[in-house]
Amino acid sequence: MPQVQLPVFPSGCCRINADLAFEQRDKQVTYFNGHLPVFTHEAEDLQAFRMFTSQLIANGSATQGEISKAFGVSLTTIKRYVKKFRQGGVRSMFVAAARRKGSKLTPEVLAEAQRMLDSGRSVPAISQALEVLPTTLHKALDDGRLRTLKKRASSRPGGAC
Repeated sequence: MPQVQLPVFPSGCCRINADLAFEQRDKQVTYFNGHLPVFTHEAEDLQAFRMFTSQLIANGSATQGEISKAFGVSLTTIKRYVKKFRQGGVRSMFVAAARRKGSKLTPEVLAEAQRMLDSGRSVPAISQALEVLPTTLHKALDDGRLRTLKKRASSRPGGAC
């Protein structure tokens, strides 16, 4: 005759469902199945959290709603990471997202923007003329692809007069 396992969790645990609970102590999160610890990660390790909770959902140990309620994470976010886990497995949870390469600031557009900056035009005016967002031009200025006259003058020996 099968024996029913009582939902016995260590004191201080927060329930996820009748079988699962978690506890955060000393910057460590520990997950329990009954009274047995099954996984642990640092409290700030978001990738491990996403991986393990997605694994619980994929294995049928918890529902998306239970994880959402227990941790206060939006259902949309949980669904996104469960999908990622199901498509790519554990490894996909620890791979950095591929960064898109911008296509607006081609070498020709950069050269034209630099020419306009050198002639004293403002970023909003250049943005409008080249049909590029001002934030795109500011990013290029911040990472050194474009330079303003002020930065050039102050970098000369003796400084600007």
